Amino acid sequence: MLQPPSRTGLIREPALLVLEDGRTFRGLSYGAVGETLGEAVFSTGMTGYQETLTDPSYHRQVIVMTAPHIGNTGVNDEDGESRRIWAAGFVVRDPALRASSWRATRDLEDELRDQGVVGICDIDTRALTRHLREQGSMRVGVFSGGAAARPEPELLDAVRAAPAMAGSALAEEVSTTEPYVVPAKGEKRFTVVALDLGIKEMTPELMAERGIEVHVLPATSTFEEVMAVGEGGPDGVFFSNGPGDPATAEREIHLLREVLDARVPFFGICFGNQLLGRALGFGTYKLKYGHRGINQPVMDRATGKVEVTAHNHGFAVDAPLDTVSDTPYGRARVSHVCLNDDVVEGLECLDVPAYSVQYHPEAAAGPHDAAYLFDRFVSLMTTGRTSPEQRAREARGVDA
Repeated sequence: MLQPPSRTGLIREPALLVLEDGRTFRGLSYGAVGETLGEAVFSTGMTGYQETLTDPSYHRQVIVMTAPHIGNTGVNDEDGESRRIWAAGFVVRDPALRASSWRATRDLEDELRDQGVVGICDIDTRALTRHLREQGSMRVGVFSGGAAARPEPELLDAVRAAPAMAGSALAEEVSTTEPYVVPAKGEKRFTVVALDLGIKEMTPELMAERGIEVHVLPATSTFEEVMAVGEGGPDGVFFSNGPGDPATAEREIHLLREVLDARVPFFGICFGNQLLGRALGFGTYKLKYGHRGINQPVMDRATGKVEVTAHNHGFAVDAPLDTVSDTPYGRARVSHVCLNDDVVEGLECLDVPAYSVQYHPEAAAGPHDAAYLFDRFVSLMTTGRTSPEQRAREARGVDA
């Protein structure tokens, strides 16, 4: 039965959210009407929903926003992190009646509808978030309109038949199919190859601001294609964030090992951090419900500095926190750790020029505490060093 028109004149249809453990939440349609399947995850950010929705790392995930009021700043043409919305679905409690930002060019719900993103609103997202924290991220379906009228056992079967995130190889699905170049701003200092595993647009922009010409290559690129960039090869290689299980990324891990063998300076973010961990011989594992949001405290273990950071990851590296590990590429250790749960948030190699972080120093919506990590990449390409002493100098504001 259709609900009466809202104050904006929009008529919402009944909607149902079905979790794979059988729990259900009834609400109203939000965005496109229909059905969608994915992994239910929650994001704790109170702002930046446009950046979240367009982050390719959310491919095949249904995002539950823990902030109750969503859509008040609308959507614009500047803040997207990619060319489209990648989230499989969107769950909110209280959608804004209208956009009220001078930067908005259209309403969020119109954007969701235009891109075919099925969502649900008017449900208790606090109860849903608590359930996911207690039971873990799981498969979910959102059904609205005629789809919501189907028998619940039939909907639950559809949810349970959907592929799980563990074991999924997804980077190639979101990667660029053709190489492209983001030119350096001002004087060009370096040439970097960025492997697009689900890269966000802000990443090459922040590199370009530091005089780096960024060559973005598809996830399927070979070592020969990487080394063909620049005169005599690139000055550095970067692996981006992206979706899926790092245990499935054998091709990308093989490429990274070739980069480490060649001693090309390497920097990785998020999925790139997990792949560096596996290249060094560490394992990875799926977190119970992951880290997603823009308010996660991380400590740099060399300096003791605590950064408030943006996260979006459901997998993590399994590496010892308090010892230096011997790896096929020399010594390596955990450089950053999450203060909420001691999850590994960064790795650094002590004998080859390579480091990575699990969180997002490129977070366009903020916070920007960790933007210095791009300056560290510049230092690494300049000196070949990423030592504790260098990091201590950075913490004191002294030029390396």
